[in-house]
Formats: sequence, C-alpha cells, structure tokens
Amino acid sequence: MISVSNVSMRYGSKILFEDVSTTFTAGRRYGLTGPNGAGKTTFMKILAGEQDAQKGTVVRPKKLGVLRQDQFAFDAYRVIDTVIMGNKGLWAALEEREVIYGKAELTDEDGIRLGELEGIVGDEDGYEAESNAAVLLQGLDISDELHERRMSELQGGQKVRVLLAQALFGNPQALLLDEPTNHLDLESIHWLQDFLVRFEGTLITISHDRHFLNSVCTHIADIDYQTIITYTGGYDDMVLQKTQVRSRLESQNEQREKKIAQLNDFIARFSAGTRSSQVNSRKKEVERLQTTELARSNIQRPYIRFDQVRPSGKYVLEFEGVSKAYGDLKVIDGFAASLLRGEKVCLMGRNGQGKTTLIKALLQGAPGVDETDLSIDSGAVKWGHEAQIGYFAQDHTGSIQKGMTAADWLHQFDPRATKEEIRGILGQMLFSGEEGMKQTAALSGGEAARLLFCKLMLQKPNILVLDEPTNHLDLESINALNIALQKYEGTALLVTHDHDLIDEVGTRIWHFEGNKIEDFKGPYAEYQSALSTSK
Repeated sequence: MISVSNVSMRYGSKILFEDVSTTFTAGRRYGLTGPNGAGKTTFMKILAGEQDAQKGTVVRPKKLGVLRQDQFAFDAYRVIDTVIMGNKGLWAALEEREVIYGKAELTDEDGIRLGELEGIVGDEDGYEAESNAAVLLQGLDISDELHERRMSELQGGQKVRVLLAQALFGNPQALLLDEPTNHLDLESIHWLQDFLVRFEGTLITISHDRHFLNSVCTHIADIDYQTIITYTGGYDDMVLQKTQVRSRLESQNEQREKKIAQLNDFIARFSAGTRSSQVNSRKKEVERLQTTELARSNIQRPYIRFDQVRPSGKYVLEFEGVSKAYGDLKVIDGFAASLLRGEKVCLMGRNGQGKTTLIKALLQGAPGVDETDLSIDSGAVKWGHEAQIGYFAQDHTGSIQKGMTAADWLHQFDPRATKEEIRGILGQMLFSGEEGMKQTAALSGGEAARLLFCKLMLQKPNILVLDEPTNHLDLESINALNIALQKYEGTALLVTHDHDLIDEVGTRIWHFEGNKIEDFKGPYAEYQSALSTSK
C-alpha cells in the first residue's frame, strides 16, 4: 500500500496538483494518466522518494520496484547482476558475502556474519536469483547470450528492458513503472500485461498505450483539475465516467444559474416596494446558490485530419525480390508484395526484425522522399501512378531543420498557404498563439512529433508511411491519430506496437520473424484467429 497525504506541487504560478490525499491499495493496479506536462512523472518520483513534494507526506512499503530512467547508471555491471540489484537487500548481502569470502583468513566474527548473510540470501530466494532473473529477461526478449554481457554493450532499447526486469525482480510490495511499454514490441507488451495482471502488490503505471491500460488497470488515477481523481476500471471506463461527472456538474450549474436569474428578477422588481422581507430572503437564496466555478481541465485534444490533394492510381506499390543483409545477417530475404489504393498495412514483429529496414528500402528513390539512408542489396521497387508520399521517420530528430520558428518551418512545405492556414493547422496540433513562433531547436519530442503531423496535414499526400508515430505522443494525441487513420481514404504503411492502432486501423498485416515476412491480407483480429486455428 502507498498512502499520500496533502501532497502539493507547483512550478511558479502553475499548479500541478494541490493537497492531494489518496491511498493506492495492495492488489489494485492503477494507471496514472493526464496530458504531457500534467505532472505524472513528477508525482511518480515523489511516490518513489526520488523527489520531495513541496508539501505533504508519502508512506511507502520497504520493498519498492521502480523502473529507472537512467540507461547508463549500470553500464559497468553484468546484465544478470543489474536485474538482481532490483532487490537491494539481497544484492547488499551478496556483495558483502563476496568481500568476506575474498579474505585470505576468516575471523570468528566473519563466520558469524557469513551465517547472517546466508540467512538473508535464503530468505530472499538468493540461491535462485540468477535463474529467476533469467526468466524475466527471457520474457522481455533479452536472449540468454546477453545475460553475461556488460550493460554498456547493450543497445538503448535492450537496456530499458533490463531495467524493467530489475523493477519486477525480487517480489516487490509495490511497483512504480513510468512508460514500461516504451521500446517493447507487441509480444513483450503482452508478456508484461500477463505478468502485471498476476502481480499481487500495488501497481502504479504511467503509459500512453490505451490497450495496455485497459488490459492491466483496475483503477485510473487521473491528474486533472489540479488534483488527482481515482476512477474504477480501465482507461476507457475513466473517460466515460469523467465525461459523465463533468456533464452532471455543468447541468447542475445551468439549473442553478436559471434559478439565480429568476430570483434576481424578483429582487429587481420588488426591492423598492413593500415586500422587503421576501426580497431579503431571495438575496440570501442567491448567495447560497452562487455557481461554484468549475476547475478548468488541463486536457487538450488535438485534431488530426489527413486529406489528399488527389488520389493515387489503383496500384500503389509493387516490389519483388527485395533483400537486405548486414554482413552475414540476412534481415530481409526476397520479399515481394503489391499494394492497392486504400490498404492500410501494419508492420509487426519483435524489435530488430527488419521493419524499419524494409520501410527505408521501399522509400529509396520514392517520389518526394529524400530522408532515407538505406539501399537494398537486390530487388525491384515500383511506386504507382500519382503516388505522393508523406513520411514520418522513427528517428525524426534530423527531420526538422534548426534555426527557424515552427511556423516558418511548416510554411516552406506549401509557400502558397496563408498565415491563417498555417496558424490553423498549428492550432489543431495544440501550437496555439505564440507557440507557433517557438524555435524548432527548442521543441520537445512530443512537440516535434506534432509538428511533423502538421506537415503531413499540409502536404495532403495519398500515401502515408509512418514508422513508430506514437513515440512521444500522449494518449489524447494517439487517439486522435487512430481516428484520423481510420478515416483516411489513402494508403498507409504503419510500423507500430500499439495494439489499438493495429487492431482498429490495419486492413493487412506484414509479420516479421527471422528473415521471413508473412503477408496476411486481412485485419489483425482475423490474423490472430488464423494463428489460433493453425496451432
């Protein structure tokens, strides 16, 4: 259990949350939600004891599993040891035991201390520590041959998985997970969901994955209206309840305003007459009924709409024999396919299986695209008549030119667009007022992603190629993207691990495994059904 009492946090005049008192109960799984900048990570750090609240207290259990955000903190350690460090008491006992055993001669005191340490190791399942840590790593797709490597030898996404295993290790009484699905493929996300549903302690997680929150959470703790309100159920349940609460408050206020207007009318008509006692009673009634000002919600919802200048031809893309290898490692081996206008293809599979490689290979020499840096070893790629491509790169740090404002950067993609049109598109993606004049070098990851969507909306391509577009987006933006892609009449190639995007947008699946790609012509639900039937 984690208990919070009268906790407040503000930055200057901006109040994140004030006088929050709540309890996170054992056996419940809480999703901590709110838009970017609402204070989710700040609140999580306060719960973990990594940051002090400006006011209030937090009571937390002794064994707390926390997903660390510093990928480089454990570079000197073996992968397997980094996981075991998740149980601080066990790791301290193992280290002290190692020091004592390293002595040339042992004293009687050393012998007594070794007995105490062996007791700690036994109580904490230390004799099975490496095997238990290996099971967690395997579930998160960290292969056995990496377990003995140093953390410094791993890629960034692999390090995040190891740190997630560290948080899960040692049977913690509570888990604090900030964006645990980042850098996880869909299979690893499903494994994590199953693990967390079985977890018996207190779970608090921040995630921008709606399906993950709906699958895992029993409650949602939502940061809004300068406080934290807890709702029963998953994310979709919270949205419904929150809408109903807001509607009820607004309806009550409308009724009170009507009553106040009627009373004020009576007061105005009879205040100078003989009915002073009735006038005074109505004045008191007005004071009692004065509308309580509703706290303003900090949620902002972007509006995404993808149009086309003109549709493409019926046959959008044809390629055959496409192959790509890195040295002896074959990533893509002779893949061939053709796309028809209006198809929405989801590229799925574990990380490192070649999804981005294929996207970049297909985009080599594609009309209007000059941001790729990959050539194929063999094969032929042909884009169809009137193909106009809008590309969202997974690593889009170099996609936005520095040294200019967001508005000026966007305007260069359609010089004929008026300033009002540019401001309108920026406003749709929450760059309101002066925010459109923000320097591109100062954009956050989420702002950069939203600006790239502004570019796609301005260009109006008939083919969208989106490689991990939900990275850096909050839930409201991801939901807006989901709706926009469902309504889009053009063709789309989409690399994503977001379950809802795959399930609700995709009409065709390319599944990557090994160096093979399975081409399933149908939506994700039918693909899953076909997999179940074949097993």
